[in-house]
Amino acid sequence: MGSCCTPDNSCSTNTVEISTATAVADSTATLYAVSGMTCGHCKTAITNAVGALDGVISVDVDVATGKVTVTTGGEPDDAAIAAAVDDAGYELTGRA
Repeated sequence: MGSCCTPDNSCSTNTVEISTATAVADSTATLYAVSGMTCGHCKTAITNAVGALDGVISVDVDVATGKVTVTTGGEPDDAAIAAAVDDAGYELTGRA
């Protein structure tokens, strides 16, 4: 698994901050552990990949702790979220 970061851990690509906020009465926030994230580009890649899934309301990525909070309208589809994280080049290691 490659990294987009340079050897000094600076990001080698431009990053875009993405924020999604939607109020849903029956939403569920689930915390996942994800390995391989090192920079803002990693955060953007995970946010875009998971945020594109059906039923996902918001994605909050904490690169420093390796945690990703996914808010869904109902129960999350762990397999779909894991596949999206994998497709983005990272590894979802389980619920945190």
